[in-house]
Amino acid sequence: MTMIVNKLHLVRDRIHQACQDAGRDPASVQLLAVSKTFGPEAVREAAAAGQTAFGENYLQEGVDKMAALDAPPHPLLPRPAWHCIGPVQSNKTKLVATHFDWLHTLDRLKIAQRLNEQRGDDQAPLQVCLQVNIDGGANKSGLAPQEVLPLARAVLGLPRLRLRGLMTIPEPQPDFESQKQVHLQARALFDFVRQTLLEEGLPGSADFDTLSMGMTGDLEAAIHAGSTMVRVGSAIFGGRSYPAAT
Repeated sequence: MTMIVNKLHLVRDRIHQACQDAGRDPASVQLLAVSKTFGPEAVREAAAAGQTAFGENYLQEGVDKMAALDAPPHPLLPRPAWHCIGPVQSNKTKLVATHFDWLHTLDRLKIAQRLNEQRGDDQAPLQVCLQVNIDGGANKSGLAPQEVLPLARAVLGLPRLRLRGLMTIPEPQPDFESQKQVHLQARALFDFVRQTLLEEGLPGSADFDTLSMGMTGDLEAAIHAGSTMVRVGSAIFGGRSYPAAT
């Protein structure tokens, strides 16, 4: 058993235990393996162990990785779901629209409109989550909570996008209870937006079912608060080495 496979099993065990402790079905929480800065072989190892969804922060790196994994002599089959979990600038929307299955960081109508225009007619709708700056972190991207519902309504009107839910990256907290309280704020907002959209009868409202929150250091608290998708990188692939700034 490789190190990645062993770590992947340990993360799955953490998710299973957290679900048991929270009285939830483990099948209600999806694991997104964050593979940024790690090469195709690392993804291949995780995929061979049954991991089916991978998250990339850096668009071109992710696209290059997809191409390498699809190339002979050992293409990665079946193809995993690729999630963009990094920021998207206007001049990079085509990479997301063309290559990715999910986007977690949508926070502007302009970006949504460009993605809708650039998504191919032969492709399934791009699954999107709205990123929320749930605790007002000064260095965090995302919508203020009061901005979420108007953008959600607008995205529901874009036929090549499928609104799936919310994503959050709160500021680090020192303990489980503090982490859980922040995540509960996101859960409350998620429930409010979902209920409002359903009551308004907007087409696609029933697809709003994903709460993407929780990472290596706080996945247990996120699961207790209601997360349906946790994004875990270092606990699976190990520590990251970033290129030096130039």
